Amino acid sequence: MKKENHYINRSGWLRAAVLGANDGILSTASLVIGIAAASASREPIILAAAAGITAGALSMAAGEYVSVSSQEDIEKSDLRREKMELETYPEAELEELSHIYQNRGLTKELADEVSKALTSHNALETHARDELGINEMTQANPFTAAVASALSFIIGGTLPLLTAVFAPVKDMVAYQYAFSIVFLALSGTVAAKAGGSDIQKAVLRICIWGTFAMAASALVGYLFGVQNA
Repeated sequence: MKKENHYINRSGWLRAAVLGANDGILSTASLVIGIAAASASREPIILAAAAGITAGALSMAAGEYVSVSSQEDIEKSDLRREKMELETYPEAELEELSHIYQNRGLTKELADEVSKALTSHNALETHARDELGINEMTQANPFTAAVASALSFIIGGTLPLLTAVFAPVKDMVAYQYAFSIVFLALSGTVAAKAGGSDIQKAVLRICIWGTFAMAASALVGYLFGVQNA
């Protein structure tokens, strides 16, 4: 039989990669727009973009690693507790497993039979999956999440940086917004296809929130601008 490739298998790295890419585009573009609205020269704009990418990538990696590590710690703690309960109260755990299967639609007799069979095969794995909801497809991986987040942030942030390098300074805000919306739409499309979700909904969502973020940054830049100083 051909092995099916489910979208859930990608959930660990896909969430971090999508978040990193979108944040890289949006935060860098917003920063550039804020600086561009307050400055008439290109140098501070490029410097702000480069600094934002560096700080953002490191921050995303650290935050993702700490966050997913905390999730991993919780999972390991639950597994240790479950292992102890299986060793101490095996009959009670078997009955608990049977109730789980009965609630999913099996008869008591069949649920008891399935519980015994799966427990004899691998009791901890069975309880982790069916009682705790932990399995190899959804288990946390801090290093993978951190790397995916940092790399995708750098890739996403490089796009507004290139726009800052080549776009006319006097129209930088307009160019940054226009290109960033395109970049965000492409990112949303790729993410939706990789995750098997609705493309139009994903693109619309990120573009609307991106517009709000960049508009707020431009407003701050204009309020505190130093172009005529």
